[in-house]
Amino acid sequence: MAASNANADPGTADRELVFTRAFSAPRELVFEVWTDPAHLAHWWGPDGFTLTTRDMDVRPGGAWRFIMHGPDGTDYGNRVVFIEVAPPERLIYKHEGEDGDEPVSFEVTVTFEESAGQTHLTMRMLFASKAELEHVVKTYGAEEGAHQMMGRLGAYVEAVAGGDRRARRN
Repeated sequence: MAASNANADPGTADRELVFTRAFSAPRELVFEVWTDPAHLAHWWGPDGFTLTTRDMDVRPGGAWRFIMHGPDGTDYGNRVVFIEVAPPERLIYKHEGEDGDEPVSFEVTVTFEESAGQTHLTMRMLFASKAELEHVVKTYGAEEGAHQMMGRLGAYVEAVAGGDRRARRN
């Protein structure tokens, strides 16, 4: 897995985080694991976090409202509004605080490309300004958290692709 701004658009590199990872699984499965609340509960968020989905409507204009429960007991309300949903190729959404109380929102583009029996996932987090990116990295540990989340996603996808029924939709 890689994370850097080296893969960022030159015009947005100072306000964009880019994460990539390859999975030994079909992209339809990786896309499903990214868009189904029953799967998301198993891997979304950094190490030690759990997830409660309040509701999820994966379509353009639809929203996903969820709470990330931190290992210290802190709850973080979140809201995602889907801009584009193109199964199993791409998701574009805006991520913000649940009640508009978070001063920073950002746009995320996730692409799922299948090649040589693997799915190559790229997640781009684009912020309105460099200051907003730095705020999220400093305040929430966004870069390390995304690394950990991608690791959790990788382990979960491998379990599901390998037929571990316990990993599927508990």
